[in-house]
Amino acid sequence: MTQNTIGNVWVFIEQEGGKIAGVSLELLSRARELADTLGVKVEALLLGNNIENLVPELWSYGCDNVFLAEDARLEPFTVLPYAKVIMDLILEHRPNILMFGATMKGRELAPRVASEKRCGLTADCTDLRIDDFEDKVNKKSYQNKLMQIRPAFGGNIIATIVNTWEDPQMVTVREGVMKLGTPDPARRGEVTRVTPALTEKETVVRVVERIRADKEIDLRGAQIIVAGGYGVGSQKNFQLIFDLAEAIGGEVGASRAAVDAGWVCHDRQVGQTGVTVRPRLYIACGISGSVQHTAGMAESKKIIAINTDPNAPIFSVAHYAICGDLNTVIPEMIKAFKAKA
Repeated sequence: MTQNTIGNVWVFIEQEGGKIAGVSLELLSRARELADTLGVKVEALLLGNNIENLVPELWSYGCDNVFLAEDARLEPFTVLPYAKVIMDLILEHRPNILMFGATMKGRELAPRVASEKRCGLTADCTDLRIDDFEDKVNKKSYQNKLMQIRPAFGGNIIATIVNTWEDPQMVTVREGVMKLGTPDPARRGEVTRVTPALTEKETVVRVVERIRADKEIDLRGAQIIVAGGYGVGSQKNFQLIFDLAEAIGGEVGASRAAVDAGWVCHDRQVGQTGVTVRPRLYIACGISGSVQHTAGMAESKKIIAINTDPNAPIFSVAHYAICGDLNTVIPEMIKAFKAKA
């Protein structure tokens, strides 16, 4: 039996302008569950400048200890100094698991750290759990390994990846796929202050100018979503989806097929290769219901599906099924809602 001393579970905390990214809090919530299973601590890596005020929020989401690195050279984010600080901490404290959000920053930072450490990295995970692993090829058994679950081959299969290399077991995780826990404002933990050992080598890149644009579409925060699929028929016909969403105060989503057809932008895509949503109401119009799509919306509180095919897979996850032509059904729904309003 191969069993190493288990280190703690770490989460890289992404922050911008003194605000913690939602994906980092989602990861802390899952890290708490993983750490409880392993019987270890949850620790956060918080890097930046003048950000100590963010520590209590991390504690409230289950963090036991925050490695706090404050330095003017850590603002704004550039990958080299961040990677140096994190690598120094890894070599000193030897974590068991290290989690990053699968964001622009996470996708730049995590591979560099993994390359420096010469350890494995699984990208774009949609689920994580702890289990034992039997390596039948090398005839070795491993206890309490991180099962790293992600879509593969264009989302056509779900792969479970196990890292038997030297710790840490590293992953990036998509936004929205981990359920956000309930914060406990009274919860307290520890702070470990870190003095970054940076040289000119790590600070050679300087940000001269930053141009930021806020995201116009945030499906993850929408409470009502009306989503259209390839069954809508055309970009022109997709206006029906927008009309229904406007009538009931919702946001517009789409399946990958509708996005690939060019009918709506990628920011509206729901599913394994889009965003994961949990609205109060999800109306799927002309969506067949492939596993790639349902993985991103199956946890919605109420699901209404409209499809002409009575055997469409979407009906298996829907609370209410309407077998009919959306060109007829949607106008009637809008009419009924306006009459009630």
